[in-house]
Amino acid sequence: MKARILKIWPLPATIAIALGVAGCGQSTGSHSPNLAGVPLTGGTRVVFHVRRCDRGANPYCAIQLVVVGNHYRTSTALQASERRHLKALGWGMADADTGDEHGADSPGHTLRLTYATAALDLKDIDLGWVQRSPRIARSLSRTMFARSSALSLMLETGSS
Repeated sequence: MKARILKIWPLPATIAIALGVAGCGQSTGSHSPNLAGVPLTGGTRVVFHVRRCDRGANPYCAIQLVVVGNHYRTSTALQASERRHLKALGWGMADADTGDEHGADSPGHTLRLTYATAALDLKDIDLGWVQRSPRIARSLSRTMFARSSALSLMLETGSS
Protein backbone atom coordinates (compact mmCIF):
# COMPACT_ATOMS: atom_id res chain seq x y z
CA MET A 1 0.00 0.00 0.00
CA LYS A 2 1.45 3.38 -1.04
CA ALA A 3 1.67 6.11 1.53
CA ARG A 4 0.06 9.38 0.49
CA ILE A 5 2.14 12.45 0.96
CA LEU A 6 0.18 15.58 1.70
CA LYS A 7 1.76 18.80 0.61
CA ILE A 8 0.74 21.76 2.70
CA TRP A 9 0.84 25.02 0.80
CA PRO A 10 2.07 28.10 2.59
CA LEU A 11 -0.81 30.31 3.71
CA PRO A 12 0.15 33.36 1.53
CA ALA A 13 0.21 31.22 -1.64
CA THR A 14 -3.17 29.68 -0.80
CA ILE A 15 -4.70 33.13 -0.20
CA ALA A 16 -3.25 34.49 -3.45
CA ILE A 17 -4.69 31.60 -5.46
CA ALA A 18 -8.10 31.95 -3.80
CA LEU A 19 -8.22 35.69 -4.51
CA GLY A 20 -7.17 35.14 -8.11
CA VAL A 21 -9.88 32.57 -8.68
CA ALA A 22 -12.49 34.72 -6.91
CA GLY A 23 -11.65 37.75 -9.06
CA CYS A 24 -12.24 35.95 -12.34
CA GLY A 25 -14.29 32.86 -11.82
CA GLN A 26 -17.59 34.37 -10.83
CA SER A 27 -20.38 33.07 -12.99
CA THR A 28 -22.55 36.04 -12.17
CA GLY A 29 -21.74 39.66 -11.63
CA SER A 30 -20.22 42.42 -13.67
CA HIS A 31 -16.71 41.02 -14.04
CA SER A 32 -17.46 37.84 -15.97
CA PRO A 33 -19.18 37.88 -19.38
CA ASN A 34 -20.10 34.57 -20.96
CA LEU A 35 -20.01 33.18 -24.47
CA ALA A 36 -23.81 33.21 -24.74
CA GLY A 37 -23.68 37.03 -24.49
CA VAL A 38 -21.76 37.43 -27.76
CA PRO A 39 -24.12 38.65 -30.51
CA LEU A 40 -23.06 36.89 -33.71
CA THR A 41 -24.28 37.68 -37.19
CA GLY A 42 -26.04 34.92 -39.12
CA GLY A 43 -24.04 32.26 -40.90
CA THR A 44 -21.14 32.30 -38.46
CA ARG A 45 -19.72 29.79 -36.04
CA VAL A 46 -17.25 30.03 -33.19
CA VAL A 47 -14.14 27.99 -34.01
CA PHE A 48 -12.26 28.81 -30.82
CA HIS A 49 -12.80 30.77 -27.62
CA VAL A 50 -10.96 31.38 -24.39
CA ARG A 51 -11.59 33.33 -21.19
CA ARG A 52 -8.80 35.73 -20.26
CA CYS A 53 -8.68 37.51 -16.93
CA ASP A 54 -6.73 40.48 -15.64
CA ARG A 55 -6.25 40.25 -11.90
CA GLY A 56 -4.67 43.72 -11.60
CA ALA A 57 -5.98 46.80 -9.83
CA ASN A 58 -9.24 46.69 -11.82
CA PRO A 59 -9.85 42.96 -12.28
CA TYR A 60 -12.06 41.75 -15.10
CA CYS A 61 -12.54 38.80 -17.38
CA ALA A 62 -13.12 38.83 -21.13
CA ILE A 63 -14.14 36.23 -23.66
CA GLN A 64 -11.88 36.17 -26.72
CA LEU A 65 -13.10 34.25 -29.72
CA VAL A 66 -12.51 33.49 -33.36
CA VAL A 67 -15.56 33.38 -35.62
CA VAL A 68 -15.72 32.03 -39.16
CA GLY A 69 -18.40 32.79 -41.73
CA ASN A 70 -17.79 30.52 -44.71
CA HIS A 71 -20.55 31.97 -46.87
CA TYR A 72 -19.03 35.48 -46.66
CA ARG A 73 -16.72 36.22 -49.54
CA THR A 74 -14.22 38.18 -47.43
CA SER A 75 -13.49 38.90 -43.79
CA THR A 76 -14.37 42.54 -44.48
CA ALA A 77 -17.85 41.47 -45.66
CA LEU A 78 -18.23 39.39 -42.49
CA GLN A 79 -17.16 42.36 -40.38
CA ALA A 80 -19.71 44.62 -42.12
CA SER A 81 -22.44 42.04 -41.46
CA GLU A 82 -21.45 41.86 -37.77
CA ARG A 83 -21.62 45.66 -37.55
CA ARG A 84 -25.12 45.74 -39.12
CA HIS A 85 -26.24 42.96 -36.77
CA LEU A 86 -25.02 44.85 -33.71
CA LYS A 87 -26.80 48.03 -34.83
CA ALA A 88 -30.03 46.07 -35.40
CA LEU A 89 -29.80 44.74 -31.82
CA GLY A 90 -29.44 48.26 -30.45
CA TRP A 91 -25.73 48.13 -29.72
CA GLY A 92 -24.08 51.54 -30.00
CA MET A 93 -20.96 51.94 -32.07
CA ALA A 94 -17.92 52.92 -30.00
CA ASP A 95 -14.24 53.66 -30.42
CA ALA A 96 -11.84 50.75 -30.22
CA ASP A 97 -8.26 50.52 -29.00
CA THR A 98 -6.73 50.67 -32.49
CA GLY A 99 -7.80 51.96 -35.88
CA ASP A 100 -7.97 48.36 -37.13
CA GLU A 101 -10.68 47.38 -34.64
CA HIS A 102 -14.33 48.27 -34.27
CA GLY A 103 -16.11 48.61 -30.96
CA ALA A 104 -19.70 48.38 -29.80
CA ASP A 105 -21.46 48.88 -26.47
CA SER A 106 -24.53 46.86 -25.54
CA PRO A 107 -27.79 48.59 -24.69
CA GLY A 108 -27.31 49.79 -21.12
CA HIS A 109 -23.52 49.75 -21.63
CA THR A 110 -23.09 46.56 -19.59
CA LEU A 111 -21.01 44.81 -22.26
CA ARG A 112 -18.41 45.96 -24.75
CA LEU A 113 -17.49 44.08 -27.92
CA THR A 114 -14.29 44.72 -29.83
CA TYR A 115 -13.88 43.04 -33.21
CA ALA A 116 -11.54 43.04 -36.19
CA THR A 117 -10.76 40.95 -39.22
CA ALA A 118 -8.39 38.07 -38.60
CA ALA A 119 -5.63 39.64 -40.71
CA LEU A 120 -5.75 43.02 -38.96
CA ASP A 121 -5.95 41.50 -35.48
CA LEU A 122 -2.92 39.30 -36.22
CA LYS A 123 -1.02 42.38 -37.41
CA ASP A 124 -1.94 44.27 -34.22
CA ILE A 125 -0.93 41.28 -32.07
CA ASP A 126 2.42 41.11 -33.87
CA LEU A 127 3.04 44.85 -33.39
CA GLY A 128 2.10 44.60 -29.70
CA TRP A 129 -0.86 46.95 -30.07
CA VAL A 130 -3.37 44.43 -28.67
CA GLN A 131 -3.06 41.51 -26.29
CA ARG A 132 -4.69 38.20 -27.18
CA SER A 133 -4.28 34.69 -25.91
CA PRO A 134 -1.58 32.82 -27.84
CA ARG A 135 -4.22 30.19 -28.63
CA ILE A 136 -6.44 32.87 -30.18
CA ALA A 137 -3.51 34.07 -32.31
CA ARG A 138 -2.86 30.50 -33.52
CA SER A 139 -6.54 30.02 -34.32
CA LEU A 140 -6.60 33.28 -36.28
CA SER A 141 -3.53 32.16 -38.17
CA ARG A 142 -5.14 28.81 -39.03
CA THR A 143 -8.21 30.58 -40.43
CA MET A 144 -5.98 32.75 -42.59
CA PHE A 145 -4.13 29.75 -44.03
CA ALA A 146 -7.48 28.05 -44.67
CA ARG A 147 -8.59 31.22 -46.53
CA SER A 148 -11.68 31.46 -44.34
CA SER A 149 -13.54 34.71 -43.73
CA ALA A 150 -12.87 35.23 -40.04
CA LEU A 151 -13.13 37.74 -37.21
CA SER A 152 -11.48 38.13 -33.86
CA LEU A 153 -13.88 39.26 -31.13
CA MET A 154 -13.48 40.17 -27.49
CA LEU A 155 -16.43 40.58 -25.14
CA GLU A 156 -15.85 42.29 -21.81
CA THR A 157 -17.87 44.13 -19.22
CA GLY A 158 -18.80 47.70 -20.06
CA SER A 159 -18.32 50.94 -18.21
CA SER A 160 -21.38 50.73 -15.98
